[in-house]
Amino acid sequence: MESVKRLYRSKTDRRIAGVCGGLAAYFNLDPTLVRLLAVLGLILAGGTFWAYIIMAIVIPNEP
Repeated sequence: MESVKRLYRSKTDRRIAGVCGGLAAYFNLDPTLVRLLAVLGLILAGGTFWAYIIMAIVIPNEP
């Protein structure tokens, strides 16, 4: 049976809502890199803030 990869907000690697930690785990990246990209997105593009808020609401917590 094939294992389905799911996106969750991280319970252990969280700073604000666990979104960056969850994205890092899903894409097998360093959480610091994902957080840096998120901060750069906040500075350079205004829509990143709303995308983060929506992901924090929509993506479920890790079981």
